Formats: sequence, structure tokens, C-alpha cells
Amino acid sequence: MATLILNSSPSSISLKQRDIIKAAINIPRRVSRIQIPGLRTGGAFPEQMEKPMQMQINTAVVKIENSDPTAVAKLYAIMEAVADRVEMHRNVGQQRDNWNSLLLTSINSITLAAAAMAGIAAAAGGGGGCAALKISSTVLYVAATGMLSVMNKIQPSQLAEEQRNGARLFKQLQNQIQTVISVGNPTAADVKDMMERVLALDKAFPLPLLGAMLEKFPAAVEPAVSWPERRRRQARGISAGGYNGWSGKLEEDMREVSRVVRAKDKQDYLRLGEKALKFNKILAVSGPVLTGLAALGSAAAGAGCGWGSAVAVVGGAVASVVNAVEHGGQVGMVFEMYRSNAGFFEMMEESIEWNLKEGEVERRENGEVFEMKVALQLGRSLSQLRDLAAADGGDEFASKLF
Repeated sequence: MATLILNSSPSSISLKQRDIIKAAINIPRRVSRIQIPGLRTGGAFPEQMEKPMQMQINTAVVKIENSDPTAVAKLYAIMEAVADRVEMHRNVGQQRDNWNSLLLTSINSITLAAAAMAGIAAAAGGGGGCAALKISSTVLYVAATGMLSVMNKIQPSQLAEEQRNGARLFKQLQNQIQTVISVGNPTAADVKDMMERVLALDKAFPLPLLGAMLEKFPAAVEPAVSWPERRRRQARGISAGGYNGWSGKLEEDMREVSRVVRAKDKQDYLRLGEKALKFNKILAVSGPVLTGLAALGSAAAGAGCGWGSAVAVVGGAVASVVNAVEHGGQVGMVFEMYRSNAGFFEMMEESIEWNLKEGEVERRENGEVFEMKVALQLGRSLSQLRDLAAADGGDEFASKLF
């Protein structure tokens, strides 16, 4: 090895004669092998490195043994299916949004054309041409009535909103699966949980229309449910000595937040949903009734401006306005948005109550992480969330997002 030799003769270190320290480096003429600790030279590790490397290897082996490769593979398969569903819901949502605009334009064009024909026939008096105009007007009104009845039944704007919500929630689920895989050590319980969530979303946001379409005019407004029943689950190992981030103060804060969400936010959106539903029902019935009456008036119209011609012209004009308000204003989409928002607060309330009812703190979601999630979902900072809990019955709503 290289050797460092310091010559320290009395003459060399004397400060009176010379303030110089002489140093010489003697290097052997022939170096057979240079040994540097930490580098493998002859096929074996240095003795001082054997134990640290052995510890690292053992740690890696333990991690591999504790993870379940089958669970990881299943989660990746579920994630691929979820990604496909995201794309499906986006495509179907665009298609149904096109339905709304195209059907509205077509029906209003037909209705206004029928009203114009009825008016021209009434103004022209009798004759063969007037009879043809009346027949054409009647046929167009009948066609508009049938098309409008189907459109009001399926509510394309509401269908499009359902698919938008489905695409968003499936994308959220995809991110959650990626998080589970990234955190490490997924189990069969995680696979079962994700499968149940996929099926719950499929049920909440169906793609087909026949036999699976959600009721567009329910008797009572209920929050949209898109999650499975919560079951007791294993802790994911982030608790510390039974504490798991929970305290008595945090439990009281979460109870107050849950109460505000239930009494104010959820109830407010259910109330708005009921108003939107009633308004949509009135419009959905009025449109086909008006076009049907206009068809009868056009068929019964005689020479001159009789009552039949007046009903045909005025009925068609009013029907066009009603259709524009209902489908151009997308009242069905507004109702679905209110119902989905109520479902969001229902899910948040259930999540808080589920954690609080779990007696074993170790099985709850980590309290600090859960508090941060609740704050972000409500559009609040942690301090603002605690202020909301401390308000104790104030007039403030829980959410600042919508």
C-alpha cells in the first residue's frame, strides 16, 4: 500500500533556522494490488462489509416474503378494468350530451315548422294547398310529441351528468388503487374492497338504458349512493402504540363536523334537489301536452282563423319555449348534480361515523391523515376545520367548495 513518511529531524523542525516542514512520499516501485475498503477485488467482500450487506439482503427477503404477489397482480387487473371504465363513461357521456343538443334542436325545429304551416294555412283560407299544409302540420306535431315524450323520459342532460360523475369517481378509484400498491404489502382484503367499490360504481352509474337506467323522476329525492357497505377492516400498520393519531378532542371535532354536514349541507342539497325535480316534472309533462294539443288544433282547423288554428300556432310556440327551458337549461342535469352532492355529504358523514364507532382505535384510519382528508374534501384548512367544530351550532355550512 502507499506509505506516507514524515522526516522530522531537529534541523527540519527548528523554527529559528527554517519554518519549513519537510515531507516525503515514498511509493513502492511495483504495486501488486491496491486494496480499498468497500470495493470487491478478489471475489470476496472485505470482512468489515460482510455484516452490513447481510442485513440489507435479509431485509429485502423479509419484504418479499410479507408481500402477496397474487394480490398485487389482482389489483393491477382491477386498475386496468377501472381505467377502461373511465374511458367508457367519458365516451358515453359525450354521446348523451350530443343527444341532448341534437334532439332539442330537431324537436324545436319541427315544432316551429308545424306552427308556421298551421299559421300559413289559416291565413290562406281554403283550398287544396291549405289542406296539405294542415296535414303536414299535424304530422309534424305528432312526430314532435312522440320524440319529446321519449326525450323527457330518458333526460339526456341528466344521463350525461351521471356519466361525468361516473368517470370522475372511477378515476378517483384508480388513484386509490395506485396508492394502495405504492404503500406496499396489499392483501386479499384490499382486493375484495376494490372489487366491491367497482361493482358499487357500476350499479350507481349504469351504462345501458334499457332495464338499468336510473329513475329520472323518483317519488322522493335520496342521496346518490356510489359506495359499498363499510365493513371492519385490518389496520395498515400506521398506528403508534394504540394511539393511531386519534384523541378525545379530535373525536369531538369529527362528531361536530358530521352533525353540520348532516343538518346543513346534505339537507340543503336535498331541498334544492326536490325543487329541481318538481320543476322538471312540470316541464316534462307540459311539453308533450302542448304539442299534442297543437296537433289536434291543426287537424281540426277550418277555413279562416278559427280556434283550431289558434291552438295549433300558440301551442307550438309555447311548446318550443318549454323545451328550450327544460333541455336547453338542462334542468335534469341540475337535479342530478344536487342529488350527487347530497350523496357526497352522505358518504362523508358515513365515513366519519364509521371511524368513530370502531371501538379499536388501531383499526381506524389514522386520525391525523383522516382529519386532513376531511378538511380537503370540504375545501378548508385544518385550522378552519377546527374553527367549524368549535362554532357549535353556528350558521356556517361545512363545505366551502360547493
